[in-house]
Amino acid sequence: MSTTLVRCPKCGKSLEYRLDNPSRPFCSPRCKLIDLGAWAEERYAIAGPTKMSDETGVEAVVETRLEPYAFESPPSGN
Repeated sequence: MSTTLVRCPKCGKSLEYRLDNPSRPFCSPRCKLIDLGAWAEERYAIAGPTKMSDETGVEAVVETRLEPYAFESPPSGN
């Protein structure tokens, strides 16, 4: 069976891809925490709601609301 090598997205270290790696996709808990800290400091961002100003100059966040997914109820045992 062949080994799949991947690079840690934080430090670039090459490592074997394993499902039992608790730090996956990172090489270590340290790299995982460094990345989490970057998210906490807002160095990364995901595109989302846009700020817009109304006529009073007050900024408001415009949100796109999605309808909740309707889950089907499991059949009753009657």
